[in-house]
Amino acid sequence: MDHFDNKAKTWDINLDKQQRAKVFADEINVFMQPNKQLNALEFGCGTGLLSFALKDVFKNITLVDTSVGMIDVLKEKIAQQQIAHFSPVLADLLKDNPNIKDIDVIYTLMTMHHIHDLDKAFSVFHNLLNPNGYLCIADLVEEDGTFHKPELNFDGHHGFAKTKLCDQLKTHGFSVVYYNRPYTITKENGREYPLFILIAQKK
Repeated sequence: MDHFDNKAKTWDINLDKQQRAKVFADEINVFMQPNKQLNALEFGCGTGLLSFALKDVFKNITLVDTSVGMIDVLKEKIAQQQIAHFSPVLADLLKDNPNIKDIDVIYTLMTMHHIHDLDKAFSVFHNLLNPNGYLCIADLVEEDGTFHKPELNFDGHHGFAKTKLCDQLKTHGFSVVYYNRPYTITKENGREYPLFILIAQKK
């Protein structure tokens, strides 16, 4: 069973995950002020914590993840809360081509460090977005590789350096318009790992 399928049922119990979702939702809302006029897509949505924190500000939200377990929990939550403007999609956007159209904003929280091919991801995002649409990436500031426990055999990115990430986004037709570090994860051993939010606009 996939690591995230395994964790899906208990994912939302973690207060830290709920708190950081709210912090980044506030950052997105304050910068964009969507006022229920824009359509959004959450990439790597998990159980949808970030989208639930943004449910009152976007017109429609498409929630995409590759984990069956996460999408199943998400569907239960949507049914329980009777949310009509959420559309859960089980898909890998870097391989599949689901019929997703009219997206003004793509946001993603703690997902991009798991994505090996960032160039492919940024190209897909650019194609999905409407003209002048926004890409919001919330993730780890570059770290020394200690964020993930060794037994997880993590093979993704150890966070991101601002300049390198901005340069890479520019090569894919994005202009970075906002950057902030509004949250820090503190691990059991007391080590701190800051998170950033970067907002880029499709040129």
